Amino acid sequence: MLDRMSETNLADFAALYADFQAPIAALDCGEKCAPYNERGVPFCCDVRHALPTAYIEEWAYLRKNTDLWRPWQAGNTKDDQKMAQSVPDNQVAIVCQGHARCQRDFRAITCRSFPFFPYISLQGKFLGLSYYWEYEDRCWVISNLQVVSQDYLAQFIHAYETIFAWSPAERETFRQHSIHMRRVFGQRHRAIPLLHRNGWVYRISPGSGRLRRAQPDRLPKFGPYRIAARLPFDAEDF
Repeated sequence: MLDRMSETNLADFAALYADFQAPIAALDCGEKCAPYNERGVPFCCDVRHALPTAYIEEWAYLRKNTDLWRPWQAGNTKDDQKMAQSVPDNQVAIVCQGHARCQRDFRAITCRSFPFFPYISLQGKFLGLSYYWEYEDRCWVISNLQVVSQDYLAQFIHAYETIFAWSPAERETFRQHSIHMRRVFGQRHRAIPLLHRNGWVYRISPGSGRLRRAQPDRLPKFGPYRIAARLPFDAEDF
């Protein structure tokens, strides 16, 4: 059966981008994490930490409309080879000209959605957003979910509902990733944070799927952000 993603055209991605423009927060979260990266750039803009990808159809749109991106070329290192193997068959690994030269209208979907992915419940429902937990020690937003705006939440959900309508296989990809998250968090005896589509934040039991309301500013912090939160002064002011 033909995947509808292959039938999308450039206008589809132009509309998708136009409807998914809201910033994650009212502040520049990149300025919060960049000081902790030895390169001095946001972790999400450093391909050593986060490699952007674009759907094949999305890449066609980007190539036609901007010079921001170019294909990523894997080196001979083990890390590069591992990243190359992780790129899905329906996507292309890409790199930009650098965060200082970002063209926000032409950010890839992976850039707009990072560090979040659409969480699919045990019952197969698209409940809202959770995050890629491997970035807990680097991404400031993950330790500060209270800053995520309602506009961003709504636009993220609309964008992925559109993508899932184009490609049911993509929904299945995220359903499997959600299953993997439940397995990992279950082994670690941790609840899964969820930014629900209803606007509230919950903690999900990875075993039963039970949702409990949570205060986002009271959720765990990680890496240097956990240390900073314990200081008697605001470390980010120094």
